[in-house]
Amino acid sequence: MILQALNDYYRRKAADPDSGIAPFGFEQKEIPFVIVIDAKGGFVNIEDTRTLVGKKLRARTFLIPQGVKRASGIAANFLWDSIEYALGIVVKGKPERVAQQHEAFIQRINDSNLEHDAGVAALLKFLSETPQACLDSSPFEEEIRKTGPFIAFRLQSDTELICQRQAVINDVSQQGNSGNAKGFCLVDGSEQSLAKLQPSIKGVRGTNTTGGNIVSFNLSAFNSFGKEQGANAPMGEQTSFAYTTGLNHLLRKDSTQKLTVGDATTVFWADQNHTVEQSFNVWFDEPSKDNPDQLTEKVADLLTAVDNGALPPEDHETQFFVLGLAPNAARISVRFWHMGSVAELSTRIAQHFSDLRLVHGPKQRAHLSIWWLLRSVAALGKSENIPPNLGGDWMRTILNGSPYPETLYQAALRRVQIERTVSYERAAIIKACLNRKNRLHTQKEEEITVSLDHSNTNMAYRIGRLFALLEKVQEDANPGINATIRDRYYAAASGAPVSVFPILMRMKNHHLAKLSKGRQVYYEKLFGEIIADLTAEGFPAHLGLNDQGRFAIGYYHQRQAFFTKTENTAAEQAAASAE
Repeated sequence: MILQALNDYYRRKAADPDSGIAPFGFEQKEIPFVIVIDAKGGFVNIEDTRTLVGKKLRARTFLIPQGVKRASGIAANFLWDSIEYALGIVVKGKPERVAQQHEAFIQRINDSNLEHDAGVAALLKFLSETPQACLDSSPFEEEIRKTGPFIAFRLQSDTELICQRQAVINDVSQQGNSGNAKGFCLVDGSEQSLAKLQPSIKGVRGTNTTGGNIVSFNLSAFNSFGKEQGANAPMGEQTSFAYTTGLNHLLRKDSTQKLTVGDATTVFWADQNHTVEQSFNVWFDEPSKDNPDQLTEKVADLLTAVDNGALPPEDHETQFFVLGLAPNAARISVRFWHMGSVAELSTRIAQHFSDLRLVHGPKQRAHLSIWWLLRSVAALGKSENIPPNLGGDWMRTILNGSPYPETLYQAALRRVQIERTVSYERAAIIKACLNRKNRLHTQKEEEITVSLDHSNTNMAYRIGRLFALLEKVQEDANPGINATIRDRYYAAASGAPVSVFPILMRMKNHHLAKLSKGRQVYYEKLFGEIIADLTAEGFPAHLGLNDQGRFAIGYYHQRQAFFTKTENTAAEQAAASAE
């Protein structure tokens, strides 16, 4: 199903002349340097196609014949290649091998029988002499010899490369009728020349520069019934080219249909043009520096449309696909795969952001992307420390509408206890995990609200609020204190309350004595409200994982309430009336 969807995507993009996707037999490739020759094969100059993009030089992308798949053998590309193949200049290889590579490059051109084309004839003449000499007077000589970049060739009288001349295009297009055995393609059911090897897929983070494959049979252990390579999963050459080219188009450097979720490189597309193709990465990727409010705006629009039932009819008809890929030795593994209507997807994503909604500070983001949230559960807040597979597992549950991964919930709790900080991001994760688990599985607990819930009688939630109140009293009694009870007692208080809270309750009397009469009255009333349901049962000896999460939310809610205008005003009024 994945290959069929990618094949259909390529066919749709290929029908659009403005899509920039490569036709059969070609690929888009960055070529840093172009050697310009005259009609007689004489050297003219070397063009540098690179331009400054940000702080880095970026080579121009050209449409060129598709590159061959190289392992340990010698195989030359057609009319373009590295300088070792194209010019016979030694960069890393041994001189004898580089000479063989250069011969293979020339032989590949001779085998095409395109000597009648002026561009190909001029290039063969250039290569028959001493092509290495073209670097001798070039200002790029040292850089080219050191880096060994890809190069191509152009006639001085032309604007396009020699590999883009019409005779070359016609020749490459006809190569689809290869001498390979014919058969039925498993992807689209048509009869085609079957591919022995699959073109490489490039752009998946963590794979090597030569790319990888989703479908491959590179060892005899993977073969069946005496079949070799591609014969184990028959796929037509044109279909093989189509799905890999479509996927490489989605994975290109400047693609707006690609994002990174944890260790998974994720691509997405619709079966017809749709605005969701431009919105999806905004919902989940790192916020744009140019427009940091873009996520908030997009999510607000989505929530409004879903809540009002204002999704257009085409959203129910348009299919949307999400594919998560990650490196796995010589192959590319599929982390997750989702397909469904745009309407279904929009509803589930809206539910995801609704579950994450939580009271927060005025300068904090109203909505949080996966990128920010995953960093909050990683050691030192670094993206490279995000637990493996977690991003892909979370994305799958969002798209499926299922409970969030238990590993995500536990990671958030673990970071809270290690760092003793219930941050906005971690609290949002804990709240969302608990609510989705309760809604979809147990339905035994009341749903956790966005902000402080005075009516919530859950034991763990109440003692979380109590812990926040005890800390606030300590802070007011000791302005500028370096370490609060949270730094010393949070882990024990959230795991084994009975071992800590009797001590803390005795300490609070000492702290209250330092406050004004009005503040004492206000805090005593708040203590009475919170512990009203705790007196009969006392403090629990142990809190399970779910209750540890409710403790964290109760603590977070109460801390946020202390910094709201309403709560501060109430405290000030109580102090004034007592005085």
